[in-house]
Amino acid sequence: MRSRDGDKNISRSVSAVIFLLCSLALNASEHLISYRYLVKNAILYNESLDISKSMLACKGEARESIVFESPDDDNLKRIISTNNEEFIAFIHKIGLSVEHKEKTTNFTNSSTTILTLKTTCFKVDFNDTFVRISALK
Repeated sequence: MRSRDGDKNISRSVSAVIFLLCSLALNASEHLISYRYLVKNAILYNESLDISKSMLACKGEARESIVFESPDDDNLKRIISTNNEEFIAFIHKIGLSVEHKEKTTNFTNSSTTILTLKTTCFKVDFNDTFVRISALK
């Protein structure tokens, strides 16, 4: 005769393995990121980077990704600020809006340039030595 306890232990271990695999797959978190950069007459007026964790699951598939080294750091804003130029080039590929206005009045030139990334959902995977940021489509 088979012991019922033996069957229960097997089902518990299978359940634990399934739970472990699901938790590893769900390691990525979703963040909402928006960016705005305002330059007027060649002077930086305002730069804002807003990051918040998504309260609801974002729908869509990851399209493009960027990887930054981040040994033992899980502060996304600090990681992006450290790699500012690479991140701007990355968001420029996925939909950074550029608006430029220039006018001349009485031989005086004035210009305004605004870079804007509308609030976009990103999947962020933190690992021990790097972070992968993927835009969701």
